[in-house]
Amino acid sequence: MTGGTAPHPTGDELLRILAALGNPHRLRIVATLAEGGRDYVSSLARRLGIGRPLLHMHLQRLEAAGLVTGSLEQAADGKAVKYVEVTPFAIGLTPEAVVRAAATITQEEKHMKESAK
Repeated sequence: MTGGTAPHPTGDELLRILAALGNPHRLRIVATLAEGGRDYVSSLARRLGIGRPLLHMHLQRLEAAGLVTGSLEQAADGKAVKYVEVTPFAIGLTPEAVVRAAATITQEEKHMKESAK
């Protein structure tokens, strides 16, 4: 779901989005960034009360789903600092949207879901 505002995500996009938001840490990350705005990883980790390695793992999933974006910037002391922010998104989750999305799931995604059972 690149761009973040597709009204009808494909089946693969919807699965990535729901999987990303289905974790309490990731839901809190999105909520914190939505309320507080753009932040750098160390600060965000402190605000959430979780370690940076765990935060990085969750941010990777959120970025892959198109829900947050990150950028590296150089701080005054020359160190690289990663900033993250929420990507604007809106998803209308209705039975009809699920039917549309289900029809577009790729075989690879179907196989992954079936093997996870």
